[in-house]
Amino acid sequence: MRALALATIAALVPLTALAQDPMTAEEFDAYATGKTLTYSQYGEIYGTEEYLPNRRVRWQVTGDICQYGRWYEKGGLICFAYEYSDGEHCWSFWQEDGGLRALSTEDLPGDELSEVKDATRGLSCPADVGV
Repeated sequence: MRALALATIAALVPLTALAQDPMTAEEFDAYATGKTLTYSQYGEIYGTEEYLPNRRVRWQVTGDICQYGRWYEKGGLICFAYEYSDGEHCWSFWQEDGGLRALSTEDLPGDELSEVKDATRGLSCPADVGV
């Protein structure tokens, strides 16, 4: 009986590991394109990003101006480059039951952003009016 239990656990370990693999660029593109997602960190709203066609984005940290940019895959990470920001910002994304979870390469585990389901806050980019 114990051998059967150990065999069952051993068979499940690879499935658990696969479930924790970060999303590929193709998976991220299929999930995010056409959506506006709000993210929280430490239980507070952090910002909102609109995922436009052709891997373009519009990002707004809460209370800040909107920035346009693009995303791309680099070494298995999803990286973003924005118009008012130097360099690139690379993340690992995971899809979970509650939505996306993201960890920046600059942060430690525990600092993840989490997608807020049914967020009522959208992007408010006053400078875009009439554009």
